[in-house]
Amino acid sequence: LHHHSSSSSDDNTNELELHFTGQINTQGGGFCSIRSPIEGGLPPNTAAIRICYVGDGKTYKVLFSDGNKSTFGPSRRSPSWQSDLPTKRGVEGTAIIRLGNLIPSLQGGPIKTDTDDAKLDPVGVKDMGFMLSLKLSSGESNPVETYGSGIFPFSLRIRSIETLTVDELD
Repeated sequence: LHHHSSSSSDDNTNELELHFTGQINTQGGGFCSIRSPIEGGLPPNTAAIRICYVGDGKTYKVLFSDGNKSTFGPSRRSPSWQSDLPTKRGVEGTAIIRLGNLIPSLQGGPIKTDTDDAKLDPVGVKDMGFMLSLKLSSGESNPVETYGSGIFPFSLRIRSIETLTVDELD
């Protein structure tokens, strides 16, 4: 994880960005993730998150949770909430991720929810992260073309993350 300051010769602007980068070895599985706390949770009127990014052609996941440290462990009692983030190599993209469309997941797989207990409360979101995984948010395999095989590098640059209200979505 790098907090990176860069300047572009194209537009001469300085930008702060998050650079999620590394190398994965898929022998025996394979995923890599980063998370960061959100002090006080998201604003209560948050309906969506807008993320501007530059990817490497892989499909990542955006993750939200209540901050419970055992997010991926067997003692996990509340889900993490996920959305796929497909990228194109070297192309800046913008994704609007509606909180109501996030997929709840426990122990790495999606879960079915029929109760209000399983709805995501923005104020209850205590951390956000990104993951490159052999599984998509649906639980299906992330294809080799959008994941990789063997030992391979990855790079996702997050340019900005913003909360959006319902009015801002219209």
